[in-house]
Amino acid sequence: MAGHSKWANIKRQKARVDAVKGKVFTKISREIIVAARSGVPDPAANFQLRTAIEKAKAASIPADNIDRAIAKGAGRGADNVELEAIRYEGYGSGGVAVLIEALTDNRNRTAATLREAFSKNGGNLGESGCVGWMFEQKGLVEVVMTTSQVKRGRNRTLDDAVNEEEFLDVCLEGGAETYELIDTEDGTVAEVLTEVENLEALSQTLKNKYTVSLVDLRWIPTTTIEVDHPDRARSILKLMDALEDLDDVQTVTANFEMTADLMASTFA
Repeated sequence: MAGHSKWANIKRQKARVDAVKGKVFTKISREIIVAARSGVPDPAANFQLRTAIEKAKAASIPADNIDRAIAKGAGRGADNVELEAIRYEGYGSGGVAVLIEALTDNRNRTAATLREAFSKNGGNLGESGCVGWMFEQKGLVEVVMTTSQVKRGRNRTLDDAVNEEEFLDVCLEGGAETYELIDTEDGTVAEVLTEVENLEALSQTLKNKYTVSLVDLRWIPTTTIEVDHPDRARSILKLMDALEDLDDVQTVTANFEMTADLMASTFA
């Protein structure tokens, strides 16, 4: 996706701000609760739960918080709340398709807050299935390719970087479909995609040789819309921010394309 690297970096920066506000703790804790409830509450036997716990640790969520979330999912928490996974769909400015995953204990409240966010930012919440056919779900493994000089506190040598030819061979061995290199403030990462049912196998293959920073599921647009007008770009990005800020929302995906320059000017 054109401008994808820029958007990925913006989301990373936003995640750091959200972590300070405690929003990341809430979102990942909910993932752990649902994962523990949907399978056995034992990470060794539940890949979904194990993945959520790894995300929690990467976000520096305390072990006590993780244990409490697992207990809630297993029905052992005193304040046990039934969370429901719901997918919402809608349109942004110019017909951009938007797919939202939410975990909620009150679907009427969630729908109302989503509808308000759409209406305030030039879009509208649609019916189930209205845009879902434009996306396909993939497994994602993020691998650290290089680490920034600033973070390491010394000059990075060529030996610090992952050999990309060898990396490609390992990806193919693990059943990867494709990967994309993204430059971030902390260095370069590779986002490796595979079929959902192959995610556990691919993540283990890559972990055996490289530093894996994220294992997750991601919706990928199969058709995209080019956005080249600043006002429309601003409206779409404001909508994405507004949706991601909602407490019940876990992920937001859209099928827009825009240049990195346009995205940068929008956030300037």
